[in-house]
Amino acid sequence: MSNNSTKFLITNKDADSRLDVVLVKLLPDLSRSSLKKIITLKQVKVNNSIINSPSKKLKENDHIEINLVPKEETKILPASIKLNIVHEDKDILIVNKPAGMVVHPGAGNHNKTLVNALIYKYKKRLSNINGNTRPGIVHRIDKETSGLLVVAKNNNVHAILGKQFSDHTIKRKYHALCWGVLRPLSGRIETLIGRSRKNRQLMSVTEVSGKKAITNYNTLKVFEIKDIPKISFIECELETGRTHQIRVHMAYKGCSLLGDQQYGKKNLKFKKINDDFEKKLKILNRQALHAKNLGFIHPTSKKFMNFDSKLPQDFKKILDLLNKLSH
Repeated sequence: MSNNSTKFLITNKDADSRLDVVLVKLLPDLSRSSLKKIITLKQVKVNNSIINSPSKKLKENDHIEINLVPKEETKILPASIKLNIVHEDKDILIVNKPAGMVVHPGAGNHNKTLVNALIYKYKKRLSNINGNTRPGIVHRIDKETSGLLVVAKNNNVHAILGKQFSDHTIKRKYHALCWGVLRPLSGRIETLIGRSRKNRQLMSVTEVSGKKAITNYNTLKVFEIKDIPKISFIECELETGRTHQIRVHMAYKGCSLLGDQQYGKKNLKFKKINDDFEKKLKILNRQALHAKNLGFIHPTSKKFMNFDSKLPQDFKKILDLLNKLSH
């Protein structure tokens, strides 16, 4: 174990409790999911023996040692990529991510990710609680979704933000364009979301297995224009942050997002469609989804902070054209 390790002695009141349950009590700033990750990465010892099972039962007088810095994984190369930084202080960064940029390295994406750019600019001045492939990364947005992300500069701040995400107290609002009209115009979608049985790379609404997913939505405007199918401009506020959540929920409601290659209506054929609109839709080449607003309690100042971002040009061009055509 390294200098970053913390030690605890188990008292009578925590005897017979699970390791992860006890660690959540001892380290309240860390979420249970991040502690489980640390345990499975073999960064916890009980009585000098490495434990990798979160469910291990503890006894009175057990000595726990936890290393909050996971072991080195693969080497991530820095890349000089300009970042749109909306806010920065000694603890956090707010980044406005462009569409087309992957958040962290993974299968098939090892360069040109947000992480490569962060490492170039900040080197080791970022949290490493999620391992060295995800320095500073508290949450993600999809590659083809644009918008706001918070990045943590140290482990303590990362843990506090992580807990706000797991407690669903972070405010996240997205703007999107979808086909058709949502009924009712404003509402709450609450389902389970899990891996699709048909395609393991996609998610879907499931009946039994999966994680609870809640999206609150509000229709800002419905466009009914000659030679264009009905389109809605919507705002979604997330209570949970499941993979592809808004895209899956909108497809589930029969109103998939414009430009969504994975969850959209396949081979959408228009008998008659406005030429100018069709050209701009092809230029979009991604789902019309933007993480517009992000609000949370700052881990150090304890003040509520709220950040807002403008729609990117590709999204704005389609919205402007729809507004123009609807007059």
